[in-house]
Amino acid sequence: MLMRTDPFREFDRLSRQFFGDPVGTWTRPTAMPMDAYREGDEYVIALDLPGVDPDAIDIDVERNMLTVKAERRPAGDRDGVQMELAERPLGAFSRQVVLADTLDTRQIAADYDAGVLTLRIPIAERAKPRKISIGGGKHKQIES
Repeated sequence: MLMRTDPFREFDRLSRQFFGDPVGTWTRPTAMPMDAYREGDEYVIALDLPGVDPDAIDIDVERNMLTVKAERRPAGDRDGVQMELAERPLGAFSRQVVLADTLDTRQIAADYDAGVLTLRIPIAERAKPRKISIGGGKHKQIES
């Protein structure tokens, strides 16, 4: 068994008991780590959700607000399991991201692999750069 030295361990245990969290998990929503970047004509958002069942992930878009909610349940909820140590965060996780008007929120694709939720949002056609050609005709001068 692995033992580690932590001078604040007893203090943490007592504070969790005092605040009504004996197992060491918090029930408040927690933000999930995220990376966001542009890749070609897509905007990519990658969120870390290790140990979360894909069925426990909920993704919503309302106007330009993207909301990702997930829940990680303790292993101790299963019959015959007795928890000895619980350090991984459990409970509800949520993250909200305001998306720019330049993104096509109707075409979002989601993929979940190796504990990472990846959302791919295409750049809207109206936001892509385009070349404007110059006509060869004469300009008419407007008189006032």
